[in-house]
Parts: sequence; structure tokens; C-alpha cells
Amino acid sequence: MEPVSDPRLYSNRYQVTHLLARGGMAMVYRAQDELLNRAVALKILYPELSADPLFVERFRREAQAAANLSHPNIVPVFDWGEDEGTYFIVMELIDGTSLAEMLRGGRTLTASRSAQLIAQVAAALGYAHRSGVVHRDVKPGNILITSDGQVKVTDFGIAQAVATEDQLAEAGSVMGTATYFSPEQAAGASVDGRSDVYSLGVVLYEMLAGRPPFVGDTPVEVASQHVNDVIPLPTQFNDAIPRDLEAITMQALAKWPDQRYQSADEFRADLLRFSEGQPVHALGAGHDVAFFAADATRAVSTVMAGERTMAVPVMTGPRTDVRRQHRGRAGWIIAIVLVLLAAGGGVGYAYYASHRVVKVLVPSLYGQTVSVATQTLTSDGLAVGSTVSLTSKEPSGTVIGTKPKAGTSVVKGHAVTLQVSQGEPIPLVSVPNVVNMSLSQAETLLGQNNLNYYLKYTTTPPLTGANPNTVLTQTPLANSKVRQGTRVVLVLLNPTSAFPMPSVRGQSTVQAASTLGQDGLTVSSATATRCSNTVQSGLVLATIPAAGAPVTSNTAVELITSSGYCQVVVPTVVGQTQKEANTTLNEQGLVLGQVTQADPASCASPGLSGTIATQSLAPGTLAPYDSSVDVTVCP
Repeated sequence: MEPVSDPRLYSNRYQVTHLLARGGMAMVYRAQDELLNRAVALKILYPELSADPLFVERFRREAQAAANLSHPNIVPVFDWGEDEGTYFIVMELIDGTSLAEMLRGGRTLTASRSAQLIAQVAAALGYAHRSGVVHRDVKPGNILITSDGQVKVTDFGIAQAVATEDQLAEAGSVMGTATYFSPEQAAGASVDGRSDVYSLGVVLYEMLAGRPPFVGDTPVEVASQHVNDVIPLPTQFNDAIPRDLEAITMQALAKWPDQRYQSADEFRADLLRFSEGQPVHALGAGHDVAFFAADATRAVSTVMAGERTMAVPVMTGPRTDVRRQHRGRAGWIIAIVLVLLAAGGGVGYAYYASHRVVKVLVPSLYGQTVSVATQTLTSDGLAVGSTVSLTSKEPSGTVIGTKPKAGTSVVKGHAVTLQVSQGEPIPLVSVPNVVNMSLSQAETLLGQNNLNYYLKYTTTPPLTGANPNTVLTQTPLANSKVRQGTRVVLVLLNPTSAFPMPSVRGQSTVQAASTLGQDGLTVSSATATRCSNTVQSGLVLATIPAAGAPVTSNTAVELITSSGYCQVVVPTVVGQTQKEANTTLNEQGLVLGQVTQADPASCASPGLSGTIATQSLAPGTLAPYDSSVDVTVCP
């Protein structure tokens, strides 16, 4: 840890003390939470990025994504906020080290230790995926190991809801770390939880082999290798790696998502089987295998002697073991006839061999993945024709039948059509109405209905009074019937656009700060008080700018709080009836108090019966709002 030269107190609560790490978007500090008297990790966005509303939005979503994940293997987020234009996230301070530090200098971990640690990471990712979040930046630097050996996954800096298109990345750019990219991530394609499985496979590879599968001079070069190149077996760099663990690693690193473990939980289950000494499910486990591509596991057959390429020695010098022959005409004729016969026989045999029909049986491919089925057909001398997707209760991506059927005799080289399961029919759900909801409320409601979402921003809202992070419109419309997993397009106000200042009148200062923060506004350090006859003391009475005035994100808002009731002028009610006196006092914010009978001596004049003779507060004096005025009434 590096002590800071200028400790700063954020939000009058978090005192930074030491620099822990520098990242691509932010710096991480050790800080002291003065309110709860505990050490925390404070992640602070770089100042130059704080001015960019898109980076700020990405930073906000990181905090929101991580705060919604509660798991023993995920670093919890306690708080987030802004202080004088600087945005920060408050996280648990982990007492331990990162996996990157443990692997520094090409160090490796034992097979058992590697499997145990990666299984914990897979447990965290599995939970995140079930919660609708893909990490997309799994790497050793984001995997922390506590002093008691527990794994903590951190930095959901580019986390994103499953199947949601990232509108925060620049066009043509991909967020992440090239060394640990999945092929689809490197290619800029959409990603899901299986992309995290690939990245975690790269981490496991590095733990076992002492280096990642691909290295290069530039990130672009490394990313290209992930897409195009064959991954070398980790045993090429460390022959002590158990065969089963190598098979697990290579299945996680399959080029195509359909050929990897289909979930982090499935990956974790195979790692636990390995740790417990049980047979693993990875393709090629326990056998001699050669990976011709990262998405293929093929058995290598033994090469027989007759199939090997052999060197034949060259005979040198003249032949001395034969007699000289006469060159008569008859000899020449015989020689020519023999040559023609031999040539004709060779041509005939070649014709027969090339036209001989060889038949094979279509093998049973039921339950195999498309990749494995392709290898099976190829090894049997058959080709793969078209692929037909059918609904089925069998796992998605597995073969459920062929045309021709298994056991049919066909000509060698025949193209076989694969019937592949696409899983059970996706049920329809009704799209809920999320218009005018906050983004977080819309996220929750859509998630409860098994729907994803996609954000679009507009600078010309179709509705008046639009605020940031409030859904303006949605597509499909509410009550539409769609398949589970469908993306609902949510239109929000662009963070740089002006919007009406929200009203926080009657809220506490804490509630007001939260309300304003949701709209990207901040609370000014300047404060003021004003008396009020309608707002309770201590609550917000008004704001500067006033409610309804146009503001933009990051505007500092001054809160004016109520100091309590104002002073009012006491009116004259002497000579009025009791009913008239009650009305007069109420109009001034006062109330009629105790009514008693007046001294007859003060009511000697005729016509005073039933009127007010005296009042407890003198007319023209000041009294607190809602004060009581006692009176006497002439009998």
C-alpha cells in the first residue's frame, strides 16, 4: 500500500489513507468510514472521466450491478456517491492478495489448489448469471484471495444484464482485457454467461501452465489469436498437469459457446468432481487426446507400420547378376506386348478402384453435441449436411436424430442431416408497464417477468416533465405477449439534456439528497432556513433552483429547510361573537382557546351579551403561528 500525500474526506464520511491499485477507469484506495468506524475500499473514477456522462453512467451501473449481488464469493458494495464532481464506490476491504500477484513471474499453482480456487470463482459467476449479470472482465486481477483462503470476485466495471446490448461502449470498441477475451467478445459479438466460462478457463490455464494460452505484442494481436488460432495444450508447458484437469480446461476454452460448459455451475461441478477424485464429464478426460482446435476433442489413432512413410535406399552401380540378352526382333515384340498388357492391367485396376462403391452405416449420434457428432461422422467417412433445429426436452444443442436414421447403410461420403434440439418451446409472458418508472424499478419488474432490456437515450422526450433514469417509452408496449428473454427497448432522457427540477418539499434532507441523486443532481454545501407555517421544522421547504426550473445532471442544488412556525399579528376579536372570533383567529393562523364568562362589570353597556369581552393576547402583538387565544364572553 502507498500512503496518500493529501488525504481527502469524501462526502464528510470516507477518509482516504492509502493507494491500493490503479485500474482502467478508476483508482482504488484504502479509506476509513468515519461514520461506522471501519476500513473500506474506495474506488474513485478518474477526474477526466467524471466529466463524461457516459462514463459516469457506466460507473453507476457498476455500483448498481454489484450492489444487487449478495454472495460469499463476491465483494459487496456498501455505498456509492459523488463529492464535488468526483464519483466513487465504497466496497468491502479484502484482507489478502489478488490471484494476479500469486501468478506474477510465471508462477503456477498445484492442480488441486487451482481447481479449488476456480470452483469458488465459478460459484460467484454462476450466481451472477442467475441474477442476469455477465461479468465480462474475468481475470486474475479481479479475483481476490482472503487470508483464510476464500475467493472474492470484484470489479463488475463492465458488467451488463444478460442479452442486453451495451450502449455505453464506443462504436467499434470492445470492453475487457484482451488476454482473457472470449472469441465472441474479441469479435465484438453478443456475449452471455458462457463468455465468462471461457475467460475463467484462460485463468485456470494460466494457473496450471504459468502463462496464458496466447501472448502477443498488442491487445489486437492477442484478441485475433483468441478468434483464429488453436490453443496449445497446457501440458506443453507443464507436463505435470493431470489429464482430467487438462480436459476440463480445454472444454471451457472451446471456440464456440455451444461446445463449452453451458454454465458456470456446470464448470464448477466438473472441477469439484476432479477435486473429489471422481470421473469428470469433460470430453477426452482419461484418454489420449489431441486438440486440433479449441472447439474439438479428437482421439488420435495409432499409425500402423504399413501406413508410415518409410525411406528406401537407392541402388548404386551397374547390375552384375544378370546375363547379357540378344537384341533380336522377337525379343522386342515380346517386350512390347508385356508392357502393353501390364499397362492395360494397371489402368483397369485403377478404374475399378476409383469406381468401387463402399458403404458404411450411419452411427447413432443421439445426445452428442454438434461438434462431437461432426467428428464421429468424419471418422466414419461421412459428411455433415444441413442442421435442422427442433423443439425438444433434450438439452439445447444436442443431436436428437439424423436423416438417414442411425443404422442405415449409405455410400461412404454421404451427407447426413443433423436434427438438433433447441430446447423446449419458450413460454410467452405479458410485458409489464414500466413507463414513468425509475430505471431500477423497471429492471426489477422486467427481471421478475424473465425479460431483458435495451437502453436508448433521447434528447427530445415525448413527454413533458421527463427526468433522467425515468422510462419515457417502451417497446413492445405493455400487455404485449412475447417470449421469455425478449429484450424490451426502454427510452430514457439523455444524461446531458435539461429536465425540470424535481420537488423535494416536505422531505428530510437525507431523502431529498437521495431523490436528487437518482436524477444525477447533487446537494450544495450551502444551506438556508426559513420559517414556515405548513412545513415541519427541519424538513425541506424549498430549493434553489426552484422546483420545475430547467436543470441538467451534476447541477448543485441548495436546500432551504423550515425553521418552524412563523410569527403572526394577533387580531382584535373583542366585540365579536364567539363564532366570528373563531373565524378571525383562524384566518391569521391562530386558534380559539379557552372560553370563560366575563365579569358582568365589563359588560355594562347594552347589546354586549354574547360578545367577546377580553382576549388573552393583546391585539397588534406577535405570536407564534397556531398559538391559542383565550377569551371571555359577556353573559
